[in-house]
Order: sequence, then structure tokens, then C-alpha cells
Amino acid sequence: MAKYTGHENVEKNAVFIYSPDQLDYKFSETHPFNQKRLQLTMDLLQKNNSLSVEDIIQPRIASDEELLLGHDAHYIDIVKRAGHGYLRQNEGENYGIGTEDTPIFKNMHEASAMFVGGTLTACDYVMQGKAKHALNLGGGLHHGFRGKASGFCIYNDSTVAIKYMQKKYNARVLYIDTDAHHGDGVQWSFYDDPNVCTLSIHETGRYLFPGTGAVTERGNGAGYGTSFNIPIDAFTEDESFLQAYEQAIREIAAHFKPDVILTQNGADAHYFDPLTHLYCTMNIYNEIPRIAHEVAHEFCGGRWIAVGGGGYDIWRVVPRAWSLIWLHMTNSQIPTGALPTDWLEQWQPESPVPLIPTWEDPDNLYKPIPRKEEISEKNAQILEKALYMIRHESTS
Repeated sequence: MAKYTGHENVEKNAVFIYSPDQLDYKFSETHPFNQKRLQLTMDLLQKNNSLSVEDIIQPRIASDEELLLGHDAHYIDIVKRAGHGYLRQNEGENYGIGTEDTPIFKNMHEASAMFVGGTLTACDYVMQGKAKHALNLGGGLHHGFRGKASGFCIYNDSTVAIKYMQKKYNARVLYIDTDAHHGDGVQWSFYDDPNVCTLSIHETGRYLFPGTGAVTERGNGAGYGTSFNIPIDAFTEDESFLQAYEQAIREIAAHFKPDVILTQNGADAHYFDPLTHLYCTMNIYNEIPRIAHEVAHEFCGGRWIAVGGGGYDIWRVVPRAWSLIWLHMTNSQIPTGALPTDWLEQWQPESPVPLIPTWEDPDNLYKPIPRKEEISEKNAQILEKALYMIRHESTS
């Protein structure tokens, strides 16, 4: 099959994949993975006059044939039966189903397959030239494995989407993961594949689930040199995070030469996030999509698909962070100052914490980190190790 060369006559700059049915992916009222953040983000964009009905595309439910690109048939059957109450007691635990992280909920197969279908819809819009960019914030479930749920993730939409783009479009895919947790499920799915490159920037696994993502995880066999990990230290701040991100994405894209970029945009590296130990602010969530947008246009004709991911402060962090992805995708002016008053008035009564009233974080969000220089230097060394092969090739 010939190498993918793209389509002409792009109709839209960007599409926003969303359906209220995406809110049905719900473990419990108290579970930290709360998809109300989708509703909050969409409402913020609409009240900011940055998202119109014409931009929104309905996701479809991925077929079993499509799910089989990334998952075992028996596992899919387990998920289906779990969501309809047909599993025997403890039958799902070996598959990560019915655990504390991934409790069983009604229609869990249908809800999970819609997240996958949303990302596949985004892929088709971009790869068929219907849009330069596409955003599915319901996606980004990067911990799902071929035969096991993990870390709140049942089906791994990014894994299925990459396999789908390989099969349907013969695409060479660069996957970039800026979630605070290592993108393990995606990495291992393509660890020996030379036509998929994975980059994950995450808090070191010494302190945080899933415990993988060492800088030495570089790929296997024909895929050696296509897996990149930058495990950053706890308490890492904006400047150090962005140095690692920008240098890595630009050098890896130039080296790998992708046909399309798929970014996973977890919003859990923020200081407020309750599950992680990084000290980043809204600054990184402005820069991450801005740079991804630039790199997509520089290296692969603008083809950029973005998905969501983690993010557990759903009130103060995720809506602002995820809105910025769409704003960069659509070349909109990046807002500053106060958030829309009607958004704040609508959601503050429901929020358990005072909302941040501005697009930016307040000054002096946290006390100065005494080990800042040491942490930054350590992260710079990790970055150098991660990119050593590329840099060594270019100078040898």
C-alpha cells in the first residue's frame, strides 16, 4: 500500500466530537473519574462564544470489529456481560473489571465503545480531509490493555485509533501523551512497531501509578527507538515541564516524520490535581496545544487529532485547560482575564470549591519549591537521556 499523502479540499479547520451520551461513562458518584468535566468544558466554550452547533460532530459507537484492533474478543465479551449484569461473582477481576479502580456500571460496553467511536470519528474527519484538526475530549483512556481494564480505562481508544489509521490509511502515527500518568497501554501496544512512535511525559513512576515509563523503555525489535519516555520528578514546575515537552516533541517529530499526530491531553499535572504531585499551572495547558498545533503544521500538513485523558480537579482545572485545546485548534484569540460571568454563576453553586474566576491561575498559587534547581536539572538530564539516540545520530 502506498504511503498516506492526504486529501485535498479540507472543508473545516476543526471539529469537536461530542454527545451527551458520553456522560454515561460513570463509575459512581464518588469516583474520581467524573465525566461532568466534558459538560463543564463544553459549556465554558459556548459561553465564551468559541463553540457553535456547526462545530459539533456526533460520535458513533465503535463496532466489535473495530474494538478487536486493540482488544481480545473474550475481554470485549466480559465487558459486555458486566454492563448487563451477567458476570458471575469475581469473574471480571482478572480482567480489571469490578475492581476499586474500575467498578462495573450499567451499559459499560456501550459507553466505552462510544469513546472509541468518537476518536475514530475524529480520525476519519482528519484523514479524509474533512477537517485539519479534530478533538474528542471523551477519549484518551490510555491505560486500557488488550485484555484488561486499568486505571479507570476500559477500552483504549488511542490504541484502537492508531491501529485503525494504520489499517485504513496506512498512516505513520506520532502519539504524544502529556498526562501526569505514563501512557502505558498505548506504549506497550506499539512497542515493537517501527511505524508508530510514542512519547510520554509524566511524573516518575517512583511515586505514581502505573509505575512504568522509565527513560530506558525505548521499544523492542524493529520498534527500538520509537518509544520515548520523559519521567519528570515530583514537584516539577511549568518551566521545566515545558522545556522537556517542546524540545522532545520537535526533535522527535523531525526524526520520525509522521503522517498524523495524536495527542493525549490529560489535565492532571496541575498543582490542584488531587491524584498527582506535579506543580504546574495553567501556563502549560496553553503551551501544550499551541506547540502541538505548530508541529502538526510543520511536519504533517496540520493533521492533528486530540483526545482528553486524566484530570481530577474537574471544577478549577479541566474546563479551562481543555478549552485551550479547542481555542488553539481553531486559531482563536486566547482569552485572558475573567471567565464568562454566566459560566461562573451557573456552576459555582454546584462546585465544592471556589472556582478560579480567570483564565489564568492566580499569582503565588503555591509556596516556592526549595529544590527547584535540583528538580529542573534532574529533568534536563532525563530529557538528554531520552533524546540521546536522536541527538547522537544527528552529530555522528
